[in-house]
Amino acid sequence: MGCVHGTGRKCCGHHPKTLSSSEGADIRDVGDVSNHIHPHEDHQVVFNERSLEITRVPSHNFHLEYSVLTQRGYYPDSPDKENQDSFCIKTQLQGNPNLHFFGVFDGHGQFGTQCSNFVKDRLVEILANDLTLSEDPVKAYNSAFLATNSELHDSIEIDDSMSGTTAITVLVIGGTLYVANVGDSRAVIAVKSPTSGVISAEDLSCDQTPFRKDEYQRVKDCGARVLSVDQVEGLKDPSVQNWGDEENDGGDPPRLWVQNGMYPGTAFTRSVGDNTAEKIGVVAVPEVSMVQLTPNHLFLVVASDGVFEFLSSQAVVNMVRPVIT
Repeated sequence: MGCVHGTGRKCCGHHPKTLSSSEGADIRDVGDVSNHIHPHEDHQVVFNERSLEITRVPSHNFHLEYSVLTQRGYYPDSPDKENQDSFCIKTQLQGNPNLHFFGVFDGHGQFGTQCSNFVKDRLVEILANDLTLSEDPVKAYNSAFLATNSELHDSIEIDDSMSGTTAITVLVIGGTLYVANVGDSRAVIAVKSPTSGVISAEDLSCDQTPFRKDEYQRVKDCGARVLSVDQVEGLKDPSVQNWGDEENDGGDPPRLWVQNGMYPGTAFTRSVGDNTAEKIGVVAVPEVSMVQLTPNHLFLVVASDGVFEFLSSQAVVNMVRPVIT
């Protein structure tokens, strides 16, 4: 979910076997959103009629297989709405064969496309120029997101006052994944139980929305009003600060508003850009998680809320699994 001014939804998956669908993607295409890590011979193969690229991780003797799909979502009332999604794949970052970057960027607002393209280019450039990246990826990630956000604010060509982008990115350093998230896109890894053989979805990021009590309190402390559209319009009691959970009650989600206005209406609590929303607590500080890869990790899906607004993490893994495993 983006902001009420219009959000570009996207679904992009990258990684080990990475496929990326796009904005509010047609659910029939979700099977194409996947990432899969596992040893493979050197060659190019076709995954679900889409080419897979392969890059080595020699330090841990495995290959990453990845592919991307991005497409415009289904908007019957806006047939000419553009796809505001973008993605970035950079293998062998800094010339290091064990260092690879994958990112999905979901633009929103009038200049969402420009914002997502700006961020996908600058974020990886800043990371690539940080000589401490391999030694302290968490610190490098934080610095890169904040620097990119500052540059976007200062851009003469892009007005990010009411536009911006979310970002879900994965950095592969040898056998370790570092997942940095800003916003409500998501990274999910499929894990096979060594005892039962059951394949479960494990979230590698946590959606940053007012549904989260910690994020809700943080933006409230920064002066945000947190209300659904129905509450803002007087159709529901604004004093009720309980919206259920995101998966089952996302039709009219809680949004962020300034105290005396009907804007910006963002459904997320973190993003890159959104200069106006920064005044009420929206920040570009990423949450970074780390996963040490094992043979039980089958594939990784990186996608925007164009997928996860409609499907649970487990449902996505269940749809991708027959195509990959």
